[in-house]
Amino acid sequence: MKAFATLLDALSYQPQRNAKLRLLIDYFNATPDPDRGWALTALTGGLSFAQAKPALIRSLIAERTDETLFALSYDYVGDLAETVSLLWPGGQADAAPSLSEVIAGLEEGTRASLPGLLTRWLDRLDPTGRWALLKLITGGLRVGVSARLAKTALATFGERDVNEIEELWHGLTPPYTELFAWLEGRADKPEHALNATFRPVMLAHPLEASDYALITPSDYAAEWKWDGIRVQAVSEKGTRRLYSRTGEEISHTFPDIVSVLPDGIALDGELLVKVDGEVGSFSDLQKRLNRKTVSVKLLASAPGLIRAYDLLMEDGEDLRPLPFAARRARLEAWYERTQPLRIDLSGLVPFDDFSSLTEARARSADDPSLAGVEGLMLKRKDSAYVPGRPKGPWFKWKRDPFLIDAVLLYAQRGHGKRSSFYSDYTFGVWTETDEGPGLVPVGKAYFGFTDEELGEIDKFVRHHTTSRFGPVREVVHTPEEGLVFEVAFEGLQHSTRHKSGLAMRFPRIHRLRWDKPPREADHLDTLKALLDGKGKTV
Repeated sequence: MKAFATLLDALSYQPQRNAKLRLLIDYFNATPDPDRGWALTALTGGLSFAQAKPALIRSLIAERTDETLFALSYDYVGDLAETVSLLWPGGQADAAPSLSEVIAGLEEGTRASLPGLLTRWLDRLDPTGRWALLKLITGGLRVGVSARLAKTALATFGERDVNEIEELWHGLTPPYTELFAWLEGRADKPEHALNATFRPVMLAHPLEASDYALITPSDYAAEWKWDGIRVQAVSEKGTRRLYSRTGEEISHTFPDIVSVLPDGIALDGELLVKVDGEVGSFSDLQKRLNRKTVSVKLLASAPGLIRAYDLLMEDGEDLRPLPFAARRARLEAWYERTQPLRIDLSGLVPFDDFSSLTEARARSADDPSLAGVEGLMLKRKDSAYVPGRPKGPWFKWKRDPFLIDAVLLYAQRGHGKRSSFYSDYTFGVWTETDEGPGLVPVGKAYFGFTDEELGEIDKFVRHHTTSRFGPVREVVHTPEEGLVFEVAFEGLQHSTRHKSGLAMRFPRIHRLRWDKPPREADHLDTLKALLDGKGKTV
């Protein structure tokens, strides 16, 4: 546990990608099995302990420190694990448990035994170890290491291609002893892991003005970009799986799709749902995402659909080296031959020149048959399917975001590096109430600003707080005094869960409007006017 804590601490203070890679590689080299495998599992999001709730941690520290001291410390530090690790009395670092001991205890323990286990471990760890333990059990590592970065470190450690590791990943299980054995040359490649596995996806660059001249009908194909989530559907030798673009398996959430996948294919496409026979909004799709089980009612009211973009494998043949035009022809032929359930094709968009493509992109916003389109994908006809984001073969060209001016209402501390800053913001627009003009919340955002701007907003929040609700601060927001954000977002939809009756798609801070008084911010009627008559995302 001590080595794992040292690794997490070093990673949290290291901003450079290559330096993080070096830290991970050194850890894999110095740490034996199974501890390094469990560390890898934690860093890639593979651990979850349902019994380890923040409320339990609060109750344990409440028995050991003054309530007011804890409240003041937590308000200053802004992170539960860090606050508890510093306030916990004593500590015997020389008696620290191993990472494997902690994992075994958490997996085998019960709700009744967990408080005693956690207390003994905290008593045996120094402050850094306690912090790492609490981050581990609550799933809040946030040390700037993505699953892809961890796999890249593995690839460098074992002198392999990261995509080779990615394709094995879902056929392996923690603590990955056979993976490390192969990477160290002590065993053969675990070929059994290659059945119905994830193929790393090819990504696109945003289209910029300097790229416009490249887009000609002779070199590029255009297709609609749908507003769902990118997925990969794989069916091989009787095993069927559905993956997100990051390789997370989501088969259990969409059994209606997985159960009818034809055998012998790997498809790249967009996951959507249908509502009343039409493509639903992203909000409709979210109702089915991140669920352990899906009710019969939800399966019937929002059935899943894959809108296919690409065919990566067919009957054991890897099609990724083929040009896009050839893969598209194979996809269309496969679709006509099999007529698969829960799958249809994303349509190509014919164009004569870039001007006609611009017009098609603009018209899509007003075409009911294209509800759910958020822009265009532009793909070189001769491009192979290459993992990652190579510059040039593929471009994404979204419609321009919507912009409104909104007033900051509430702020909350962030996490990780932002735990000392008020960086999560709730903003609102004007509406008419029984008492006259008032502000109603319409969204939340926590990115879109620079570090310098974050410091300025944080200072404003601290100096203009009017009320506190636990970790949340309400800030001044009168017609003449307050902070106005220019907010960018991708679309709107009706929502019965929000007081405003609206929900924003991908809101982010576009600009700080220090020059604008709150009275000049937008009105709720402005947002309502953006919605079409059917309540779909605009």
